[in-house]
Amino acid sequence: MPAPFASLAAFRALLQTLPLSESGAEAAARARNMQLTKPPGALGRLEDLAIWYAGWRGDARPRVTRPQVIVFAGNHGVTARGVSAFPAEVTVQMVANFRAGGAAINQLARCFGAEMSVQALDLDRPTADLTQGPAMSEDDLVAALAAGWQAVNPQADLLVVGEMGIGNTTSAAAIACALFGGEAREWTGRGTGLDDAGLALKTQVVAEGLAANPARDPLEVLRCLGGREIAAMAGAIARAHAERIPVILDGFICTAAAAVLAQAAEGALDHCVAGHASAEAAHRALLSRLGKAPLLELGLRLGEGSGAALAIGIVQAAVACHSGMATFAEAGVSGA
Repeated sequence: MPAPFASLAAFRALLQTLPLSESGAEAAARARNMQLTKPPGALGRLEDLAIWYAGWRGDARPRVTRPQVIVFAGNHGVTARGVSAFPAEVTVQMVANFRAGGAAINQLARCFGAEMSVQALDLDRPTADLTQGPAMSEDDLVAALAAGWQAVNPQADLLVVGEMGIGNTTSAAAIACALFGGEAREWTGRGTGLDDAGLALKTQVVAEGLAANPARDPLEVLRCLGGREIAAMAGAIARAHAERIPVILDGFICTAAAAVLAQAAEGALDHCVAGHASAEAAHRALLSRLGKAPLLELGLRLGEGSGAALAIGIVQAAVACHSGMATFAEAGVSGA
């Protein structure tokens, strides 16, 4: 299905028309939860997750049967500034590894029965160096948003989006700082494992990028400071909202992409939960700004959608308990 937008203005308008959770299904799921064979609240956040999921799927007793994982890959011109411990060539090499089934995300997707695909976005044409001006033209941004939109399977019932792109924690830090303010150093982390000197250089590059791109409109921030894979994740998250497909957010880079949508339209992330809090220092701060509490905290900092994919199991468990447990009446157990 072609994306229903051909300009940034059209995408901006689309974000204002995204649907709400189905309140009737959510209310029915909440009522069912109170009748299950357990004390009220005994399953903690699993109960809230199941009710949230039911509302978005429009089914008081849903199942998770078709999770989807999409990894988007893009190259960044800013890597020429030495902001990563790895060279830009690694992006292409890792795409080949994903396609061969050899990465961590392949194993996690397989564990939870998720359909997985890899979308490489113009890897031979990196974005421009964001310290010299906008990273992307409007046409480039719209094309990346559309690629993300089109990659979502409308038959999926749970979505994880991940990324691969050497240098993209630099873009994510710049996006977060532009959207929420503060100093570059507050949002800049070690990424792939920079030493102190590398971190200082990366922080300087983020500051230079912010100075070179003063626009603070969320979608302009994405155009000027983002990358194709970051924009594609935003497009996929928006498509999922349009299809009422719940989303599990991954780490700092994915969350930065999602934050653009949150700042562009109220409620744009109501269909999303945070899969985990990564070891990238600013991720927790970004989740706090978005009001998203992570499901897992395991010190992960791989990207690829790995933390969110791991959290598929948590959502599956929440929904399985909610939909599969007997009620007190069905089990012949006396209620409180």
